Amino acid sequence: MDIYNSGGPEVSIRSLKKDSMKFVLTNTDLSVANALRRVMIAEVPTMAIDMVEIETNSTVLTDEFIAHRLGMIPLTSFDVDRIQYTRDCTCTLYCPNCSVELTLHVKVNVDYDDMNDPTIDKTRQVTALDLISSDESVKPVSDDKAHPILIVKMRPGQELKLKCIAKKGVAKEHAKWSPVYGVSFEYDPYNRLRHSHYWIEEDEKLEWGVSANAAEETPVDPNEPFDYNAKPDKYYIEVETSGCMKPEEVALRAMTIMQDKLGGLQIKLDDEFKEDTQRWGY
Repeated sequence: MDIYNSGGPEVSIRSLKKDSMKFVLTNTDLSVANALRRVMIAEVPTMAIDMVEIETNSTVLTDEFIAHRLGMIPLTSFDVDRIQYTRDCTCTLYCPNCSVELTLHVKVNVDYDDMNDPTIDKTRQVTALDLISSDESVKPVSDDKAHPILIVKMRPGQELKLKCIAKKGVAKEHAKWSPVYGVSFEYDPYNRLRHSHYWIEEDEKLEWGVSANAAEETPVDPNEPFDYNAKPDKYYIEVETSGCMKPEEVALRAMTIMQDKLGGLQIKLDDEFKEDTQRWGY
């Protein structure tokens, strides 16, 4: 289907959960569906720890190891539009307008009465919940049904004290800013268009089963003539977020970013066309 003559892309939500979503995108080109997938992964802005200042670290992990773990902790980014990019801010390094400060201070005291008791677990697990944020809208993602993200395990006598600076960014700069764990899409589950070439030993149906999305389409008639001009126009997309944003918000932000990019491109092309018309008269 020619997308330029259609009524425009349409979205139908099949499943919506706290951290995942399934929807169907129709009436558009394969390139648009793949572009939407890539924008959701790499161009939706979020907050992530970008700088770590370690004051005290007597744990078994090095400063670099802990800093890397802190950077990969997802932070809630529902109000990310309020934060400026550091490159757009007038400050020299960071300020409340372009960053959020998080602190962590854990010290495991030595209890000599329990030191020789093997039944007492003297290990202290330092998790993302130990980070204290200066902004309630930007804090480590937590889930009551899951264990908090582990940073380091400490023993009696050890101490960890540090300060983190979270900044706004996109995953094109670093993967820690990605709002999703994965985005996948499928089209033509029956392989009617023959875009996939399967290695078949004996029986194609037994060796290559169809996906659950096949229930949404009509099975292929083996006697049906092959259409060389057919193009895909229905895409089954699945989004799983890190918890920093709702999945529907990630999809909507990605669509808005795509519109802005294409709108800017159209304006530039129109300006070039007008300039050529005035210069050459056609």
